[in-house]
Amino acid sequence: MPEAIHRAGRPGTALFTDKYELTMLEAALADGTGDRPCVFEVFARRLPPGRRYGVVAGTARLIEALGSFRFDEAELELAAGFLAPRTVEWLRDFRFSGDIDGYREGDFYFPGSPILSVSGTFAECVLLETLTLSIFNHDSAIASAAARMVSVADGRALIEMGSRRTHEEAAVAAARAAYLAGFDSTSNLQAAQRYGIPAAGTAAHAFTLLHTTTAGRDEASAFRSQVESLGVGTTLLVDTYDITEGVNTAIAVAGPELGGVRIDSGDLGVLARQVREQLDGLGAIRTKIVMSGDLDEYGIAGLRAEPVDGYGVGTSLVTGSGAPTAGMVFKLVEVDGLAVEKRSASKESRGGAKRAVRYARRTGTLVEEVVYPARAEQVPPGEGSQVHELMIPLVRGGEAVGDLPTLEESREYLRQGMVRLPWEGLTLSAGDPAIPTRFVREG
Repeated sequence: MPEAIHRAGRPGTALFTDKYELTMLEAALADGTGDRPCVFEVFARRLPPGRRYGVVAGTARLIEALGSFRFDEAELELAAGFLAPRTVEWLRDFRFSGDIDGYREGDFYFPGSPILSVSGTFAECVLLETLTLSIFNHDSAIASAAARMVSVADGRALIEMGSRRTHEEAAVAAARAAYLAGFDSTSNLQAAQRYGIPAAGTAAHAFTLLHTTTAGRDEASAFRSQVESLGVGTTLLVDTYDITEGVNTAIAVAGPELGGVRIDSGDLGVLARQVREQLDGLGAIRTKIVMSGDLDEYGIAGLRAEPVDGYGVGTSLVTGSGAPTAGMVFKLVEVDGLAVEKRSASKESRGGAKRAVRYARRTGTLVEEVVYPARAEQVPPGEGSQVHELMIPLVRGGEAVGDLPTLEESREYLRQGMVRLPWEGLTLSAGDPAIPTRFVREG
C-alpha cells in the first residue's frame, strides 16, 4: 500500500465517472456552494436476497485510484466540450484534499453500515461518487459471494477461474476480492502479478482434443505430454471422453503419485465417489479430486460429504453468485456541520456523519452493530462485553494513511471474523442479517 495517494506513473482514473458529477460541479462552483464543507457516506440499504452479511472489499483499490484521479490534457479536452472555461481550469488543478474514514477491508457490513465516510468540500467530494461506488459495489459483491463459498468449502482448496466470464479488468479485481475472502489461488496471471496472488492452472479440454485428433495419438498422449512438462504433481482433466477410462489412463501414464484429477461435468457427487473408489483401487490414494463446472456456494455445499479435495469456481463467482452489485450508495449526509437526509420513498438516508462499533460476547461471538453520531462524546452502550471500533482513518488531507492493512492482513482479518459470526449467520438460507444494526441519534 503506498504511503501517499498522489503519485504519477499510472493510468488516469478521472474519467471513470458520470457526466453529471461534472455538471453538478460546474453549477456548485458558479453559485458558490462548491466550497461548503460536506460529508458523504457509502452504505447499502439492504443486503441481497438470501444474504446474511456482506464483506467490505475494494478499499485499497480506491485509495490507489485516488492517486491518479487527475485531469490531464486529454481529460480536460473532453470536459471543455460541455463545461465552462472556469470549471475546466478548476479541474486542471484538482487534487482531493479531504479526509476518508471507513470500515477496514475484510470486515463485514450490514444494512446501513457507514462503510466509508468522505469529508471535504462539496466540489471535491462529489467527483468521487462514481469511482467509489464502481469499485466498492463490484469488489464487495464478489468478496461477499466468495466468503459464502469459502465457509461451505470446509477447508478444501478453492481456485478462482472466472476470467473468461467477465471484463478483463473486472477479472483482475474479482480475483483479488476472491483471494481476500479466502480463495487459495487464481487462474488470472495479471492478478498474480499485480497482487501477488498464487496462480494455478494446468490444461483444458482443447489440449486433450488436440492430441486425440492427431494420427497415432490418443488421450494418453495428452496426459503424457502434460506430465512430462509439469511433472507427476500436475492435475489431469479426465472427463473429455469417458471418465472411468480417463482415470485409468491418467494413472497408467503418471503412476499412483499423480497429483490430481479434475472433473468438469456430470453429476459431480456421484462421480466424486466413483472416482475416489477407482483411484484408491489403482493405488493412487493420495491423488486429489478437483471439481469444477458452474459451481456456486450451493453446489459446493452439496458436495461437502463427498470425497472432493478442491473446487474451481468461475462464472458464479465473478458475477457475485446472483448478486453482481452490493447495492451501495454514496449519499450526502452533512453540510456545514448540519445533518441532511434524503426522504424519498424506499431510498431514504440517515443524516449526519456517523461512527460505528460492534459488540461481541466474551467468547468473541458478535452480538450487534451500533451506528451513532460522529460527534458523540461517548460510545453508546451495547449488548456484549467487548466493543470494537469499526472505522479507521484511510486518507488525511488528501494523503493515504501510511499503515493501512495489506491484502494478506485483510484476508486474515476476514478469516478470523468468520469465526466470530453467529452460526446461523453462516447458513445459506434466507433470514435476517447475522447481527442486528442499531442506530443511535444525537441527543
